[in-house]
Amino acid sequence: MDVTALLLADSRFPGGGHVHSGGLEEVVARRLVTAERDLPPFLYGRLWTAGLLAAAFAAASAHAVRRNVASGHWLRLDAELDARTPSHAQREASRAQGRGTARAGRIAWPAVETLLAVVPRPHHPIVTGALAGAAGAAPREAALAVAYLAVSGPASAAVRLLGFDPLTVNAMVARLGPDLEAVAGQAAATAGADPAELPAPNAPALDLFAEAHLRHHEEEVRLFAS
Repeated sequence: MDVTALLLADSRFPGGGHVHSGGLEEVVARRLVTAERDLPPFLYGRLWTAGLLAAAFAAASAHAVRRNVASGHWLRLDAELDARTPSHAQREASRAQGRGTARAGRIAWPAVETLLAVVPRPHHPIVTGALAGAAGAAPREAALAVAYLAVSGPASAAVRLLGFDPLTVNAMVARLGPDLEAVAGQAAATAGADPAELPAPNAPALDLFAEAHLRHHEEEVRLFAS
C-alpha cells in the first residue's frame, strides 16, 4: 500500500476523524449495539454501503488529480456525492472531516489547491482521494484507505463508548480484510467513469440515525459529532 495512503488512513493523521463515530454513537444510544458480538454486523454493513460509496469517490478523485482535470470536474464530483448523501447531517459530517483533512494535507501535498480553489469545503472522500493521488497513490490505494476509515472509526468509537476490549475490536477489523480488498477493487474499477455513473449504494438506516444524532447532539452533550 502506498505510504501516503497509509498516512491518510492512520488515526493519528490530524484530519479530525476522531470526533466522528460513523453513526455508531446513535446506534449505541438506541441499544442496537450493546455487546461485542453486535459490532461486526454493523461494521460489515457500513463498509458495503457508506464505505463503498466513499471508496468509489476517493478512487475517482485520485484518478482525477493524476490526470490534472479541469476545475469543473471537481464541481461535478462534489455535486454527485452530495446527491448520493440524502442526509444533511451526513453531508455536514463529511464536509467537516474534509475540511480538516484538507487543512492538514494541503501543506504536504499542495497539488490539491486546484480542487480547493473551486470546492473550499470538499467532502472527505474527495479530498482524501485527491491527496493520495497528488502524492502518487493509485485509485485503488486511495479507495482502500477510505474504506478502512469507514470501519476503523466506528470500531475505535466502540471502544470509547462501550469499553469493548480493544484487542478484540482490532481483530474484528482485521477479519474484514477480504471485504476491504473487495470494496477497494470495486471502487477502483469505476475510477475513470463519468461522475454521474459512479456507484450509488445507500444505507437509509444510517441516514436516519445521523439525523437523529444531530438533533440529540443539539439537545445534550454527545461524545461524537456524528
